Amino acid sequence: MKIVVASDKYKESLSALEVCTIIIDTIKKLDPTVELVASPMADGGDGTVDTLIESLKGKKIEMEVTGPMGDKIHSGFGMLGGDTAVIEMAAASGLALVPSGSRNPMETTTYGTGELLKKALEMGSRKVIMGIGGSATTDGGMGMAQALGYEFLGKDGEVLGFGGKQLQRLENIKDDKVTGLLLGVKIEVSSDVDNPLYGKKGAAYVYGPQKGASPEMVKEIDKGLVNFAEVVLKDIGKDVRDIPCAGAAGGLGAGMIAFAGAVLRMGTEIVIDVTGLEEKIIGADLIITGEGAMDKQTFFGKSAFGVARLASRYNIPVITINGSVLVHRDSIDKKNSSLFSGNFSIINSPMILEEAIEDAEGLLERATREIIGFYIDSKKDVKKQHGG
Repeated sequence: MKIVVASDKYKESLSALEVCTIIIDTIKKLDPTVELVASPMADGGDGTVDTLIESLKGKKIEMEVTGPMGDKIHSGFGMLGGDTAVIEMAAASGLALVPSGSRNPMETTTYGTGELLKKALEMGSRKVIMGIGGSATTDGGMGMAQALGYEFLGKDGEVLGFGGKQLQRLENIKDDKVTGLLLGVKIEVSSDVDNPLYGKKGAAYVYGPQKGASPEMVKEIDKGLVNFAEVVLKDIGKDVRDIPCAGAAGGLGAGMIAFAGAVLRMGTEIVIDVTGLEEKIIGADLIITGEGAMDKQTFFGKSAFGVARLASRYNIPVITINGSVLVHRDSIDKKNSSLFSGNFSIINSPMILEEAIEDAEGLLERATREIIGFYIDSKKDVKKQHGG
C-alpha cells in the first residue's frame, strides 16, 4: 500500500512539513509496511518560501531591502538547489509591513521586491518563482523595475521617484541601464486573482481602498495605470492593458510581465511542478492533503484543490485532514466536491481556536489514527475476502 501526504500548513500552528511528518509518523505506527511519501504543499502565497525551503532542503538568503515606505527593512528569499529562487513580494513590499495609519498606495513602492529579484539573479538563479499576494503597493511594478535598472521619466526627462503618484506623470521608459541578468531566466509569478490592470475591476478600484487609498486616490491611481500601460506599450513593446492577472499586487503582475518577461500561473501548479508531486503520486493508493481551514476559497486554486485535480488524472482517491472544515459538501459544485472522497477536521469536541492551535499536533495525530486506521483495516478486510 502506498500513501502520499501532500498537505499545506495549518496557519499559526503547524508548518506544512510538520503536518506531513505528524501524519506519516502516525501511519507508520499503525502499519510499518505502508509505503509513505511526504510532499509538503503551498499555494504560492504566504508561507510558500518556508515550505519549499523545508521540503526541498533549500536555504534562506537574508538581506536588507527598501521597504514599501522607502525605509530599510530586513527581508530575504529562498534558494532551492542553487539555481531556483523563491520570492514572496510580501516580504519586501507587503501590506503587513506598513502600520495601518500610514498606508498610502500613492507613496508605497515595490522597489524592495526588485532588490530581492536582482540579488537572486546575481546569485545565478536560472528560474525564479515569485508569489505576489498581500501587497501594500499600486505602482504597476515600477519600483521593482527601477531596482533592475529601468528609468521612468516624466516631463522634460525628469527621473521619477516611488509610488502610485508617479504613474500619471510617466512619459517615457528607458532600459539602457538594465543589465543582462534576466537573459535566459524563467520567471513564474503566482497569482490567485484575475483582475485586469485598470478599470472598475482593476488594481486601484478593487484593492486600493484596503491599502489606504481614498476614493479620490483610487481615481487618480486608476488614471495613472491607464497611462502606465500606454507608455509600457510604446517604449517596451508589451501590451498589458487587457491581460487577466495584470492587476494583481497593485499591477505588479503587469510589471513582471513587461519588465521581467514573467509568466503568470496559479501558485499551486507551480509548487506541484517544483516539488515533483506528479511523479510522487504514481502508483499511490491514497493521497492525503489538507490545510488550516477548508472553506469555499479552497476550490479557487488553494493547494488541496490543486492536489485533488492532479490526483483525478490518475483516479487516485483523495481525502483532506484539516484544522477545520467550514464548507458543507452540498454547497460546493458537484464536479469539484467529487474530487474528494472525504473532508475531515481534527477538531473532535467543542473548543476555542486558541485551544485547537495549542493542541494541533495531538489533535492531528488522533484524527489520523482514527481515519487512516479505518482505511487500512478496510483494505486488509477486502484483501482477505479476495483470498489475498
